[in-house]
Amino acid sequence: MTLLSEEKPARFPEPSTHITTAMEPYTIDCVTKGDLVDSVESAVFEAVEPPRRSRGRLVMHGLVMFGREFCYAVEAAFVTPVLLSVGLPRSMYSLVWLISPVLGFILQPVIGSASDYCRSPWGRRRPYILSLGIMMLVGITMFLNGDAVVSAIVRHRGLKRTWSIVVVMFGVVLFDFAADFIDGPVKAYLFDVCSYQDKERGLHYHALLTGLGGAFGYLIGAMDWGHSALGVLLGSEYQVIYFFSAITWGFFLTVHLFSIPETPLKKQQHTSESTAPTAPLILASNGTGYGALPKDPVPAPEIRPRSFSALSEANAVTSSAKQPSKEVRKRMTLKSLLSAMINMPTHYRCLCVSHLLGWTAFLCNMLFFTDFMGQIVYRGNPYAAHNSTAYATYERGVEVGCWGLCINAVSSALYSYVQRLLLPYIGLKGLYFMGYFVFGLGTSLIGLYPNIISTLSLCSVFGVMSSTLYTIPFNLISEYHKQEEEHRKQGKEDPSAQGRGTGVDCAALTCMVQLAQIIVGAGLGALVNLAGSVVVVVLSASTMALIGCLFIAVFIRHVD
Repeated sequence: MTLLSEEKPARFPEPSTHITTAMEPYTIDCVTKGDLVDSVESAVFEAVEPPRRSRGRLVMHGLVMFGREFCYAVEAAFVTPVLLSVGLPRSMYSLVWLISPVLGFILQPVIGSASDYCRSPWGRRRPYILSLGIMMLVGITMFLNGDAVVSAIVRHRGLKRTWSIVVVMFGVVLFDFAADFIDGPVKAYLFDVCSYQDKERGLHYHALLTGLGGAFGYLIGAMDWGHSALGVLLGSEYQVIYFFSAITWGFFLTVHLFSIPETPLKKQQHTSESTAPTAPLILASNGTGYGALPKDPVPAPEIRPRSFSALSEANAVTSSAKQPSKEVRKRMTLKSLLSAMINMPTHYRCLCVSHLLGWTAFLCNMLFFTDFMGQIVYRGNPYAAHNSTAYATYERGVEVGCWGLCINAVSSALYSYVQRLLLPYIGLKGLYFMGYFVFGLGTSLIGLYPNIISTLSLCSVFGVMSSTLYTIPFNLISEYHKQEEEHRKQGKEDPSAQGRGTGVDCAALTCMVQLAQIIVGAGLGALVNLAGSVVVVVLSASTMALIGCLFIAVFIRHVD
């Protein structure tokens, strides 16, 4: 099946000419952004939509998120225990989480731009998805098998410890880097080949399969594979978990790559050759406010169908246009994104700060929770000999911690439905405050009273925070833009909001996640070393969440 006729870009003729639609013909007598887009957007949407996709194709496309989150869950559950078991000093183990987000800040715009100009006959996105998928597989192989491989090759005790740390750390960084970056091309692939209705359905399946993948990943980690027949056959518990992770990721990545055909860039360019080069740029802005781009002349791109999801717009920052243009290339640079964040209106800046506080609290807890269970709740020792009772106790605590993270994944999915019921009564700001407060209160109780029953019971509050962070801030951005659109129609537009799109705002929110990871990676290891106990991790998460509560109550703008 060819998509060339479906994906032909749409352009507007010169001002003062007539455009005929299913309705009466009318004349465009001005070319301002608001009037022009509002008057003809329905005709544009119909012109650029790819064909509708079946449910099965969309599910196949979303299965890559199941595999990615499955491997992510394995990494989150075992990275700290594995690093400590190979002898990494306690003061350094959080630095592993610092390297990948730093690389992300530097390379994310570059990779997004490169995928827009990829001329592979297999399409623009799938070559990058395949490359990053292979990097994920190599990374998790080194992460879970590095110690065993080095032990079999190196005999000297000191060298074995050093090389085990190097190999395992490199595997963690490689996996984390690839798993973080693969999300962009996957979303861009979805947007390139789906109509805007199917984008919403596809994102729903992505979210559903992400939750299921995380739950199954934590479930695999919670089982005692060391004494099973499979554990005896493969050598250790880590090799069993690697076996399941590699099979799951390899299979679902393959299904994803063959889910929906992708049109190569050369064919897309061929379809646009007959389009008038002098057509006006509909979405160009004369504004110099937050999110506005320099006024350099640019070729006229096709008009992209508007997405009705804030998450869709966030991903559209890196992959919005099917026809590459200078306009798109500018939007994807780190410099333009940082400029947009610096000049954003106050209520958007406050939302970014609250999002940063929330993700810092959440990552403090999630990245080190299984280690907390092993050392504090079960009183095990990750530095003990691997055949000792203390180390076995620590491993048992890690397994039970995986059960707690599985409870988190399930409660997150359930709470997303509870939010819909509570929304008419307490509003978005109330839900935002409640998510932070419940998480802060629950983690403080876990830190102050660390026992097995209460800790596992309170793991459900992790899911409340997770669901809050993934939904409420983006819904607030959507509502803010809706209010601004109403003010614009009434002639009350704020000059600082001129030329700003939803995508830039959501991209700024997404950057807060990487910034939170940098903060956690840079500071938490030193804090644990200073306090001498991992319990400070949970108490830090509680403190950040409660500070976020106060910030939300005072600074976040209320929406009706």
